[in-house]
Amino acid sequence: VVVTHQGVGAMVRTQAERLGLTPASRVLQMASVSFDAAFWDICMGLLTGACLEVADPAQLVPGPPLAGLLAERGITHLTLPPAALAVMPQDDGIPGGTTLVLAGEACPPALVARWADGRRLANAYGPTETTVCATMSDFQEAAGQEAPAHRVPIGVPVRNAQVYVLDAAMELVPPGVIGELYVAGDGLARGYLNRPGLTATRFVADPFSHTGGRMYRTGDLVRWNDRGELEYVSRADD
Repeated sequence: VVVTHQGVGAMVRTQAERLGLTPASRVLQMASVSFDAAFWDICMGLLTGACLEVADPAQLVPGPPLAGLLAERGITHLTLPPAALAVMPQDDGIPGGTTLVLAGEACPPALVARWADGRRLANAYGPTETTVCATMSDFQEAAGQEAPAHRVPIGVPVRNAQVYVLDAAMELVPPGVIGELYVAGDGLARGYLNRPGLTATRFVADPFSHTGGRMYRTGDLVRWNDRGELEYVSRADD
């Protein structure tokens, strides 16, 4: 996937603005370099002026090894999949005040209820084709009116991104109605390297653009909830 400098810049600005990064922040590179989430981790540390913490793979195993590393290094920002968070020790697995970004798979509401209290927990979504992140939720609450009930939202578009929820006729659907998610904006990749056919299939003309723009067809089904955030439902081909 060929992403652009413009897309990387938009991603880093989103990280800095929405996750509260400062020169005192310590970001853990959790993901393997073979996964696009590593690009997210590395840029979050190195391109915002924060400290990027790199560790031995044995220390990154979710559970007691990772818990020990977080405490030892004073990690302030951590991105990991919900399945990894689910096996962290409850009492001291992740220090209070940590900024947690969950990504890579659907997040169960019970996980938010367990970990959001005393931490800043956001749920993010984005294919590689949108420079890793296309939408992100506000920081979640563990309990109360704003806590997720049935689905944890994937949030609203990140900086300079546009999202559309469309039906089979490429028409916008109203809130609460399930449709396929399309993404446009600064984070859109140029396409797939040396694969023009696949690029033409997934990167299509944006009918809402007045300048001949493109958008990415994600293949994911979503809907707008009553708070104006997107909720992931399933893959379109499930």
